[in-house]
Amino acid sequence: MITAPQLRAARALLGIDQQKLADLADVSLPTIQRMEASPDNVRSVVSTLMKVLEALDKAGLEIIGEGATSSGGGRGVRFKESSK
Repeated sequence: MITAPQLRAARALLGIDQQKLADLADVSLPTIQRMEASPDNVRSVVSTLMKVLEALDKAGLEIIGEGATSSGGGRGVRFKESSK
């Protein structure tokens, strides 16, 4: 699963706007806008979400899930565990 903040951060790391991500994933701009407006986990049709994740993967990004370790040795960004 990917969260809306992760999706926005992925775009920022790539230095692309919403339209470019939509083009890379072969989805519409409003679809990307809705995904990024989700309150937490991105809500979308599974096939659409897979297109976006595949586009990010092809662009060289790895989405790291909660509690998961990175499979690559590259740099990354994630939130620190909450101290609540």
